[in-house]
Amino acid sequence: MARSCTDGRCARFAEQHRAALSFVLLVVGYVLYLLVGAGIFSAIELPYEHQLRQELKTARQEFLEDNTCVSDARLEELLARTLEASNYGVSVLGNETEANWDFVSSLFFTSTVLTTTGYGHTVPLSDGGKAFCVFYSLFGVPITLLFLSAVVQRIMNLVTQRPVSYFHRRWAVSKSKFAAIHAVCLTLIMVLFLLIIPAWIFITVEKDWSFLESLYFCFISLTTIGLGDYVPGETHSKEANPHRQLYRLAITAYLLLGLVCVLVVLETCCELPQMRRFRRRFYQEKTRELDSETTTIIDRDHMTEQLTDSSDHMTDQLPAIPSVSEQAASLRQGSKSAPYTLASGLAANSKLN
Repeated sequence: MARSCTDGRCARFAEQHRAALSFVLLVVGYVLYLLVGAGIFSAIELPYEHQLRQELKTARQEFLEDNTCVSDARLEELLARTLEASNYGVSVLGNETEANWDFVSSLFFTSTVLTTTGYGHTVPLSDGGKAFCVFYSLFGVPITLLFLSAVVQRIMNLVTQRPVSYFHRRWAVSKSKFAAIHAVCLTLIMVLFLLIIPAWIFITVEKDWSFLESLYFCFISLTTIGLGDYVPGETHSKEANPHRQLYRLAITAYLLLGLVCVLVVLETCCELPQMRRFRRRFYQEKTRELDSETTTIIDRDHMTEQLTDSSDHMTDQLPAIPSVSEQAASLRQGSKSAPYTLASGLAANSKLN
């Protein structure tokens, strides 16, 4: 008896605090995801780091043994200065490299800053440049978000909302099911034209990149992660890429258009009725009550689908109502019959047929 009471209290508590419990599970799951990811990255990358450190120590020791006139302190100073310059996008691996702050390179930099990609391969060198970057980003990032949201909204209306509504009316398919199929197809198209095909193009242009590295760059860039370990056009010889400026412009256009397409796909997936219902599990109770518009839309879609199916079923079952001429003919044939009713009209129609 006590056990049943306890189970009933637990069930009522879980029902009353379903949103809070779901949120706690979400937080715990996210923290576990972070911990598992950190453990896997540490297990994979730590041995390579140790190996690279050992190789660098061996190469440095061999250099000092072959060049006895160079002291260890001077070599340490040179390496530190070189690494510091490399962090600012300036390399000493060739004197024929082009400037990092010409107009096209600066345009590429501004696009990566405002879209929050931020490769980090080129950063402001002067204090004035750093101050202007803060001021420029302070207004530029919100404007970019506004611009992207407006563009995505218009493209969503064209490639998602209209096709789903049209084929829903045309084929009488469940709107939620067709929206899910449309989202899957749109995702596959995006993967093909924004990841697979550009990765093959980068293989032909960037001679040192493999397909995995090219695909890795496309994904990291379009998701605005922007680690900066792979940046196209960073070759150190003009012969390897004679059209560096045009190449940079093409990369800038690819990143902006690709980011818009990725946002369209993400918005399409997030607006699915299934995703809306799933998100509402983690909302607070007041927020769930205020989110009545989403609930109304979902319920309206289900009600419309049920009414459409039931009306089609009733149309198939109901017999056809006779026309006026058929009713008059039946009345002339039986003058002693009772006044016309729907049942008599149906019976007369069955006799004529």
